[in-house]
Amino acid sequence: MTVIDSSPAQSASVEICAEPGPVRPEPDGRGRYTIREVAAFTGLRAHTLRWYEQIGLLAQVERSHAGQRRFDDRDVEWLSCVTKLRLTGMPVADMVRFAELVRRGAETFVERQRMLEQTRREVLARIAELHDTLTVLDAEIDSYADARRASERA
Repeated sequence: MTVIDSSPAQSASVEICAEPGPVRPEPDGRGRYTIREVAAFTGLRAHTLRWYEQIGLLAQVERSHAGQRRFDDRDVEWLSCVTKLRLTGMPVADMVRFAELVRRGAETFVERQRMLEQTRREVLARIAELHDTLTVLDAEIDSYADARRASERA
């Protein structure tokens, strides 16, 4: 049996994903990043970035005089958070709901906290399943290694 600490992590910050990320390259024009730069930095495809904006997962991105998207540091930080939420297995619809709550402000802290706590419980359950799976794999690997050693001695 695997024991995992399921108590919520304590944090002084109310901002999700507030830790500083890696240093980004200098933006290509007027303190903003192009969609190509953001795609390269985040690993997300330009199509995905447009879709995130379209469904409301990413707030409306500023446009240049030519209509090209110009992302700022806050957009890139949010995308980092979204990527982490996606890694938790949170459904896109829930991520969109979370984004809406973030945009509504401090009045939604309780609901956001509940969402994140639920996601945390689900992640812990998945981790426990993976630990159990790893235990089975280790036992199988050991049995094959034992069988191979036994056949080499024979």
